Amino acid sequence: MPFTHRNLKEDLEDLGSNFDGSPDLEFRAATKALELKESGLTYQRVPPGYRFPYGHTHKKQEEVYVVVRGSGRMKVDDEIVELREWDAVRVPPGMWRGYEAGPEGLELLVVGAPSLGDAPRDDVEGRRDWWADWLPRRSTSRRARAPAGA
Repeated sequence: MPFTHRNLKEDLEDLGSNFDGSPDLEFRAATKALELKESGLTYQRVPPGYRFPYGHTHKKQEEVYVVVRGSGRMKVDDEIVELREWDAVRVPPGMWRGYEAGPEGLELLVVGAPSLGDAPRDDVEGRRDWWADWLPRRSTSRRARAPAGA
């Protein structure tokens, strides 16, 4: 089986303007470009002080968010997690998630599995300003958290 090599910043279209958020929001989907069959990958950059404009959840896809640069916060269902460089957050299917950048901005690699194939919208539910009217409960724990109902 041949391998695939792409530069996430140079070879992939920036789809950030599709989300109607910050003008400097960057979103690059690598799944098709890398010919991924069993997983998905995106690179995202949220400018300093901005929140990604949509929260979302998946029916079957698990995602891992890896902070490669900067800092910020992530809301997972009803909990806030402080993020710093090289933190990784796993979010199972069925949990809502959103994130915002700290003063240096926030750069993420997001890995999802299983692959959503040619119909990724069938697995995701998104809501604009999902995090807008929420009072935070901060978490500084690095322990794994059990999904609701577990």
